[in-house]
Amino acid sequence: MKAPQIPAYGQNTLADLLPSLGAHLGLPGHDRLGLPAAERYLVLLIDGLGAEQLGDHAELAPFLTGLEQRSITCGVPSTTATSITSLGTGLAPGGHGIAGYTFWYPPKGQVLNALRWPADLSGLDVQPQLTFFERLNKAGIENGTIAPAAFADSGLTTVALRGARFWPVEDERDHGRRVELATAAVAAGSRNLSYCYERVLDHTGHGAGIDSPAWRAALVEVDALAASLRAALPESVRLVITADHGMVDVPGDARVLVEDEPGLLTEVTAFAGEGRLRHLMVESGCSEQVAARWRGALGERAWVRTRAEAVAEGWFGETPNRLADRFGDVIVAMADDGAILSRKLVGELSLVGMHGSLTSAEMGIPLLVA
Repeated sequence: MKAPQIPAYGQNTLADLLPSLGAHLGLPGHDRLGLPAAERYLVLLIDGLGAEQLGDHAELAPFLTGLEQRSITCGVPSTTATSITSLGTGLAPGGHGIAGYTFWYPPKGQVLNALRWPADLSGLDVQPQLTFFERLNKAGIENGTIAPAAFADSGLTTVALRGARFWPVEDERDHGRRVELATAAVAAGSRNLSYCYERVLDHTGHGAGIDSPAWRAALVEVDALAASLRAALPESVRLVITADHGMVDVPGDARVLVEDEPGLLTEVTAFAGEGRLRHLMVESGCSEQVAARWRGALGERAWVRTRAEAVAEGWFGETPNRLADRFGDVIVAMADDGAILSRKLVGELSLVGMHGSLTSAEMGIPLLVA
C-alpha cells in the first residue's frame, strides 16, 4: 500500500503561493517557492488541472507544457473549497478550517456545504482571519479577482478572497472578455497581485472523466486561454499558472455505497467531505472502533485515520483546537480509484472524475510561470 502524499506546508504548497509573491511586492516574509521578482502578477488558477493529467496530455496543451515544468501540492482534502481558501489566506487547511466540500460546523451543529452557503451564515463567522488580499490592501498593493459573476457575494468568496476588487465574468465562454478584465485588473496601481479563476476543465472531468473527448477539448480550451492571457499582458506582468487539485476517474465497480455495507455507519452521526475523502463524525468515545471497522472493510483500498492520527501526521497542517472538530473524528481517504458514496447524496452518484484524497494524481498541481 502506497503512503499518502502529505503536503510540505510552509515550503511547497498552494498555501505558500501568495505569500511568496507578496514577498516580492514588499510584504513581510520570504519567497518559499523561488519565483521571479516582479511588480505585477496575475495568478491563473485552472480548476482540476493536476500535474499528472497535464503531463499525460502534453500534446493537447502546447503553451502550458512549453513552460518550465514544476509542481507543488494542494492541501488536504484536495478539493476546491479547501484549496481556494488556502490560496486566498495563505493558510493550511487546519489553519482556516474550510475542511472540504462539506464539513461539520459545530456552531450550527450541522454539515455545511462550502459551495452553497446558507443565506443566514456569514463567511466572516466561518473564517474571520485576514485574507491575503486584505493584507495586500493594508500594504497599498492593488489586487483583484476575475471570476464568474455568480460568485461575487458567495460564502466561499467572502471566506477566501474578500478584500479583492471583484471583476465579474458574465459569460465564461467569452475568453476575449475575460482576458480584457484580467488585463485591466492587473494594470491598477504601481504594484499588483490579481487572481483569475477558470473552471471548465473541472466541470468536464466530473461529468465525463479525465480522458474523455470532452475533457481533452476542455484542456485545449484552457491552454488557449492561458496563451491569450500571456499574449495580452505586458511583458512586465508575470503570469503564474496553477490549480487547486488533480482528479481520478472512479469506475462503477470501485464505488462503495455505505447503505449496502452493513455496520459501516454504526456509531456514525454525520457523514461529510466528498467521495474520495470522507469525514465521519461519530458518537463520543467511538473513534477508534469506527476507524477499526472501516479499516477492516476497506483494507489497503483506503487510508483510515482518527482525527488525532491525521493531525499528528500533518495532513492538514497546524490545526488549532478551535478548528479541529470541523475535521472528521475519523477520516477515510481512498488510496485506490474508488469512492465512498451514499444514496442520500444523489448529486455525487453520477460523477465520473472525483478528487479529495492524498494520491499523487490528486495532490500534485502545476506551478508554471510565463
